Amino acid sequence: MSLPLTRFIICVLILVAQIVGKPDLAPAAWVRRLVTLCDQAPATPYNVIKAELERELSQSVDELFDTFDANPLGSASIAQVHRARLWGDKNDVVVKVQHPGVQHLMMTDIHNLQAFALFIQKTDIKFDLYSITKEMEKQIGYEFNFLREADAMERIRNFLYANNKKSPVSVPRVVRNLVTRKVLVMECINGIPIMKLGDEIAKRGINPAGKVAAAAKQNILKSLTLAYGQMILKSGFFHADPHPGNILICRGSEVALLDYGQVKDLPNQLRLGYANLILAIADKDPLRAIESFRELGIITLTKCEDEQNEMLKLATTMFDTKLPPGVMMLQPFSEDSSIKRISVEAFPEELFSVLRTVHLLRGLSVGMGINYSCAEQWKPIAEEALCRAGRLPDKNSRRGRRRGYLRRIFRRQ
Repeated sequence: MSLPLTRFIICVLILVAQIVGKPDLAPAAWVRRLVTLCDQAPATPYNVIKAELERELSQSVDELFDTFDANPLGSASIAQVHRARLWGDKNDVVVKVQHPGVQHLMMTDIHNLQAFALFIQKTDIKFDLYSITKEMEKQIGYEFNFLREADAMERIRNFLYANNKKSPVSVPRVVRNLVTRKVLVMECINGIPIMKLGDEIAKRGINPAGKVAAAAKQNILKSLTLAYGQMILKSGFFHADPHPGNILICRGSEVALLDYGQVKDLPNQLRLGYANLILAIADKDPLRAIESFRELGIITLTKCEDEQNEMLKLATTMFDTKLPPGVMMLQPFSEDSSIKRISVEAFPEELFSVLRTVHLLRGLSVGMGINYSCAEQWKPIAEEALCRAGRLPDKNSRRGRRRGYLRRIFRRQ
């Protein structure tokens, strides 16, 4: 079995463990191994990378670059990256080169993962995992086209910079004339991997449990959450892989988001349906949660009398980052859990990237020791998206204020 597929099997197990709260499905050692695979996979020898690079760009490394570091900055499942400097430039660039032959290995093995998903969902895990693996197959295929990744990087960069006075996250610039399906040259952003943030704080003599460290972590999560809220709810086109290996912390707690191989373009119906679900979670509105699930195409089988509250609990477990007070890991697979009472019979493939993104953000917040609700932070963005689509009255209009007043009265009753 190929290394890339091993990574994705572990991803599935971790996601299942997060959704259904069954940690034994993804042992701690596997989680640590996944983090290693994200950016410390075995490197391809430099002579092989050099030959691949020169074949793709039709020029020698010496002709293209003033300096080129033969030792990779990092190596992941699909590609590895090297620091270099172009002739006549003062700033470094990053050169991303695909591991030769890796696409064939991964696409051959992906069907084994789908068979595994079909097997595991026949156990007591009542969740449509097969649809998730079908979406993964599609997304993995996209990752091998660096021309597509360059387009995605530019589109997201332009969107974030156009919608904010200052973009909440930094996105590398693409060196357009040095991009092929297997090679991508981009701006080099210097920073600290988010997994090493604690070490860096301690190195600077800052108390990791103090107010300065807490404020820095809050700013980091706020920036990431704002960027993702805008991408998912306003644009529908978003970076779909915020694992720790893709996040750098730069000077002043600024955040850089790397690796745009996995992006998702949500259809408007799903984007607006998800915006509606965010409002349901933020407002603790069970009727709206049920309505949103139906609109999104999430088919459930209810096994309890208190359907409304259980559906809201399920929505919160799946699509919010917040944990109950004192809880470090949700355990929705316990006997009194919503996943026991409400089976997810069908889950839309295209929504998997949103689900995975929320759970990765939750993992980051838990790792930083900060419990927060992305739904609450995304509520204004969701309202704006629905207003623009004509599905929610503008709160600032007279009609909108009256509807808001009537809704509050109705809830009190």
